[in-house]
Amino acid sequence: MTENAAFPLVLVFGIITVLLVRSRDVRWWQAVLIGLFGVYIGQTPVIFSIHGLVAWFLSLFPNS
Repeated sequence: MTENAAFPLVLVFGIITVLLVRSRDVRWWQAVLIGLFGVYIGQTPVIFSIHGLVAWFLSLFPNS
């Protein structure tokens, strides 16, 4: 994954994380989003598998 492709995802996950921390109420799915944010920030080798899973999940929603 290139830096240009990862940056928008990092930005979105970062904003979501800040909003969750401010609300002081984190649910399980929110914890998953925070974990995804960490993976995209860390650029670990497992990112390719996780990015494929995220891309597949987002492809389930039709484009407007």
